[in-house]
Amino acid sequence: MAEQIKSLKTGIKYKDTPIGKIPVDWEIKKLIDTAKDEPYSFTGGPLGSNLKESSYTDSGVRIIQLQNIGDGEFLDRYKIYTSEEKADDLKSCNIYPGDIIIAKMADPVARACLIPHVDNRYLMASDGIRLSVNENLYDKRYILYSINSKYFRENAEKHSTGTTRLRIGLTELKNLPLAFPPLKEQRSIAEILTAIDKEIEKTNQIIEKAKEAKKGLMQKLLTRGIGHKRFKKTEIGGIPVEWTVGIISDYGDIITGNTPPTAVQQYYGNEYPFVSPFDLGDKKYILKAEKSLSKNGFLLSRAIPPNSVLVVCIGSTIGKTGIAETELATNQQINSIICKKANFNFVYYYLTFISRMLKKLASTQAVPILNKRNFSEVQVAIPPIREQKVISNILSSINEEIEKEMDYKQQLDSIKKGLMQVLLTGKIRVKI
Repeated sequence: MAEQIKSLKTGIKYKDTPIGKIPVDWEIKKLIDTAKDEPYSFTGGPLGSNLKESSYTDSGVRIIQLQNIGDGEFLDRYKIYTSEEKADDLKSCNIYPGDIIIAKMADPVARACLIPHVDNRYLMASDGIRLSVNENLYDKRYILYSINSKYFRENAEKHSTGTTRLRIGLTELKNLPLAFPPLKEQRSIAEILTAIDKEIEKTNQIIEKAKEAKKGLMQKLLTRGIGHKRFKKTEIGGIPVEWTVGIISDYGDIITGNTPPTAVQQYYGNEYPFVSPFDLGDKKYILKAEKSLSKNGFLLSRAIPPNSVLVVCIGSTIGKTGIAETELATNQQINSIICKKANFNFVYYYLTFISRMLKKLASTQAVPILNKRNFSEVQVAIPPIREQKVISNILSSINEEIEKEMDYKQQLDSIKKGLMQVLLTGKIRVKI
């Protein structure tokens, strides 16, 4: 890949354009200019009144929804269909394998992906826009990357409406500018970015397989233990006879966080990480927090020492779990377990394992809550401390491999983002 890229030399001339400076041999074209000279090559989905839920079927022509349009990738998680007859009635809203589909609505607005080569045709929902590229003049992969680029995205947002969720219309979108080098250079740029995408996809597959393996291992280790031959029935299911059933508070002390008034600035500083549910991500340890507290703010709640297990107990992410790497404070949505009577790694994995059950125990009010008392009394398995350590070591080994791959993916994402900014604007040229 690297040998395909060469730095700009002095003497290269630029020109000013609506998207900034680009090489003089590049052109600016409107998005509509890249479409085929055929009916419905650049068109939107049907009005909502023309495609209602009553039109959905169990099979037939698949409807591409807003949820299927990822930022450069097709998301295959949602599947609904309509009849062949309905798709024929809405022929102008049909979309085909290899076409680009663009989202009218955030998040983010104007994100785009390619339609997969699975079915012969699809039907767009109302918030999709079809672009069938004239491939005699333009490389559709180059166009796809350009639509998802920083400069195009920012321009699309400027031409969008809405406050809580941005929306862009067909007319506004078709007039947005794109920068184009000669066709051969378009293809070379697309090949470089596609190579990175393939490596990202390969890494994603490794991560998903490892997660599935971890899930199966957790199911086995956290219910059957290691080397046990005798089991007993309990309130939480079958467990080894050597294990006991306790409650979460048996693991250690439980502290509920607190949130200082946002208007009182004296509470905020850079001395102590102040953790909210937003800071509990895919990684096991909480390395940093978006906000921090001063000493005054920190003293509003009891200090949470390193290796405490943090569990979200309010809101849509109830059951989300992490481990404090350093001393910190949390907001009121988090209960922290200071593990005095159990291995903190084991507690982390076990509470991750039962996270769905924790959600079910929450109140059903507008904002679900699993209060401290109910959380403390949730029944859990308690193996001997030595076995807890062995189990946590096994799970940590596979967890470390997953996080290693996640770090690599993050590096690839950063590389791709950086290359898109320079390659799609001509700041760095490629060999042709």
